[in-house]
Amino acid sequence: MASSSIKRLAVTLMEASTDKDPDVQEQIYSSLCFMGETAPKEVLEACDSYLRQHDKLVSTHRAIILRAMETVVRNSLNDLREETARVTILLASSEITKSKDVIFEWQQAASSVLVAVGRRFINSVMEEILLKFQPGILPHFFIMQTLANLSVANVFGMVPFLNSILGTMLPMLGMAKQDPMKAVFCVALQHFSESIQEYLANLDKAPDPTVRKDTFSSDLFNAYDILFNNWLQNRESKVRLAVVEALGPMSHLLPNEKLEEQLPRLLPGILSLYKKNVEPFYVTKSLCQILESAVSNESRTLEPLIDSVLSVLHTQICSSMEAPTQMLARNRNEALRCFTVLASIFPDHLLSFLLPKLETNNPKTRVGTLVVLKQVINSAASLMEGKKVLILAAVRPPLQDGSNQVRKAMVQLISAMAHHRYLEQPGGEVMLEYIIRLCCITPQSSPRRQNSQQEEVTEESVRRISINTLYLISTTVERMSHILWPYLLEFVVPIQFTNALTPVCKSLVHLGQKKQEEGVEQLLINYNVNVNLPSPHALFSRLLVVSASLEPSDGRNAAALRLLSIMQINIHPTIGQCWEQDIPPLLHFLEETNDKLHQQTAWEERLLKLLVGSLQAVSDDLWICQLSQEMRKQLNSYNSSSLEKNFLYKCIGSVLGACTNREVVRKELQELLTGAHYQDEAEREGLSVAFGICSAHHLEDTLDKMSDFLKSDFMKKYTGIFNLFKDRADVDLEKIKSALILCYGYVAVYAPIELVLPRVESDILRNVFLYFHTKVRR
Repeated sequence: MASSSIKRLAVTLMEASTDKDPDVQEQIYSSLCFMGETAPKEVLEACDSYLRQHDKLVSTHRAIILRAMETVVRNSLNDLREETARVTILLASSEITKSKDVIFEWQQAASSVLVAVGRRFINSVMEEILLKFQPGILPHFFIMQTLANLSVANVFGMVPFLNSILGTMLPMLGMAKQDPMKAVFCVALQHFSESIQEYLANLDKAPDPTVRKDTFSSDLFNAYDILFNNWLQNRESKVRLAVVEALGPMSHLLPNEKLEEQLPRLLPGILSLYKKNVEPFYVTKSLCQILESAVSNESRTLEPLIDSVLSVLHTQICSSMEAPTQMLARNRNEALRCFTVLASIFPDHLLSFLLPKLETNNPKTRVGTLVVLKQVINSAASLMEGKKVLILAAVRPPLQDGSNQVRKAMVQLISAMAHHRYLEQPGGEVMLEYIIRLCCITPQSSPRRQNSQQEEVTEESVRRISINTLYLISTTVERMSHILWPYLLEFVVPIQFTNALTPVCKSLVHLGQKKQEEGVEQLLINYNVNVNLPSPHALFSRLLVVSASLEPSDGRNAAALRLLSIMQINIHPTIGQCWEQDIPPLLHFLEETNDKLHQQTAWEERLLKLLVGSLQAVSDDLWICQLSQEMRKQLNSYNSSSLEKNFLYKCIGSVLGACTNREVVRKELQELLTGAHYQDEAEREGLSVAFGICSAHHLEDTLDKMSDFLKSDFMKKYTGIFNLFKDRADVDLEKIKSALILCYGYVAVYAPIELVLPRVESDILRNVFLYFHTKVRR
């Protein structure tokens, strides 16, 4: 498209910008920007010409065209010719000062054009601006705004001008009577200071590496004196805010002796602003910069002020924990930066302040303190190295706090501790157990009375973060592997940790796999050294039984089977080949089967087949007898889970069937009969199935024990206890009898037919007729 055609089209678009519909105006802006992508020179010249010819065009429409020019310049800056840039600079400068009043949208758009051009043509921009920045004459608001933004947009280009600019500007500070002018001078001083710091931090890339801090220190101190002593007391909150934002960056550039001299007044003055109508984030950000300046200056006057600073910062942290907003979160982050700065120079003082606050019963105070402590542990790790035991002891009181906010903060702190080797110290295991206990909680199993104000952190979210943290520590903190393995096995068997089984097993599987890669010796567990660990029999029993239910959706069964597979050499040295062959198909079944609830019986049969195959592989009667005893001991752990208890009975029957020691078999059968809860229908069935499965290999001993039990003192005593309550005695005795009848029934089903038939009349029917009478109730 020819240059003249583009310009005509651009003019046509600009003429339509007078439309009052905001959507139409935005479409015109977008169209001008689009044209500028292919013909920036023509579009910029057309805009310049149009604005100069239409002097009476209202400010809102001028702003649309200037916004488009800024976008075109920004997108085509590298290809922009100097003559086009010069035309654009002159126009934008003229637009800024066309009105002495501040008309924000219009003049801001013109200022943005100058800043965009100044990223590349800084000398041309400054040549024009300095004509309107003359000594003794207050400049236009947006001239100062443009200088401020230019200093950030083009640091290397602007800093060489700043010494001269500051010299001209300082006398103007006393001339500024209007609040907006005071505010824009503060913004300029803030950005100038930030630019100088960036320039000094990158002197190796700077055009003039001879620039030094003291080039600007004297002028900035004179400006600081006016801002702190006069303008900070201004009644207008916007001015106070602008002063606060400027003082932080300026403090880095003050002469060292002046900063030291000012700190006893400066810090209390900043802290007092929290009580006034100033957004806390900006106060805290400035405070942090001042603290950084004081620390880098090796201040000697900072220590007497530390208590008041810590107290105010701690209050800010605690306040930011409730009803968090974006500004509260930003304020909290800045306050944490302050604690990091102070920890680098006053670590002992900081801990003396923080740790006693953990003993309070105020959840908000505890949460704030834990958050700060986590920050300090992460950011000042080397300084905290010798204080680990002290910190571990101090964080014990919050472990008893039921507040979900405290729990969450505590878990996050423990995660930080794990990464910095705290949990390897005495007392570290208490922290790990705390996380595992939190993995167990659910709103149903751990109901708590809620406060009048609903807690934002729920029990479910606490459980979720605890699970994630446990797995994160297990898989990413290399040094924790020798702490967690085999320690986590302590939480597999106790029934109170059932809800944590899935994450515990998953963590142990990952740790076990790493040990396998290091060699079999690393995987082997010395049970004589690790005396608190459950025995191989207890682990095998527990993991097999919790694999039985297909109903949990948390993957517990698969996690338990995978852990069994990893633990094979620690369960029994001869069991490995069997499990390597049989466990993968079981895991495949869990992954592939959708309608799992209707597969429960088939699944239990698969697991019992695994058990029987394992016993055959072990072929050690003493070990098998010990397994039966352990399984029987675990029965009462499943009183609240009838499915798992029923399956455990089947396992016991299978193990007793494989046991060749008849004395042990008879003793275990006796224990089962005397220890059963006959009132529970599922348990009566489980007991009966166990006797049936056992009778397949020990028919004579099974029938003898049942017969002995019917004649035993247990039955007589049981009946006698309830003689005074005859109705109840009849009911309970009938449940025992019904269980025994069921036992005889399952014996008849499971025992070899050639062995059971000769004994049906003499041992089974005879006892049934002799001992079992059913009273007909009316």
